[in-house]
Amino acid sequence: MARHSSVAIPADLRPRLEATRLDLLALFRALDRMDLTPAEIPQRLIRQLFELDADYVEALWGLDQPPGRISLAAMLRDTLAALEQLTDACSRLRSNLPSRSQATLPSLEASIRMKLNPAEAYNMVPDRDPQNC
Repeated sequence: MARHSSVAIPADLRPRLEATRLDLLALFRALDRMDLTPAEIPQRLIRQLFELDADYVEALWGLDQPPGRISLAAMLRDTLAALEQLTDACSRLRSNLPSRSQATLPSLEASIRMKLNPAEAYNMVPDRDPQNC
């Protein structure tokens, strides 16, 4: 699907970003609910996930911009690169959590993910944040 210019934005990009943001939100909330101290959560690795999430927020915002406001080619390149990093970044974080959390985290994360409102994918997206509507 072409948007704004000759740059072809994949038709699945928005749903992929929305799902990714919801997956990360579930992970962040699960970690928050677990009995882990900040020292037990690898801060560098969680920061990396926060930064990737911010990239996805920016991409969702960018998809809504009028023609010529942003470079879609650069946005698409950066977004696809950020999406490629996610699986490894999540795996590194999970593998560096305390062993006592390894069995609990997946089920807690899945339970939280099922209860998320799809609109929460737009938390912190300027002009789309459901908390500000």
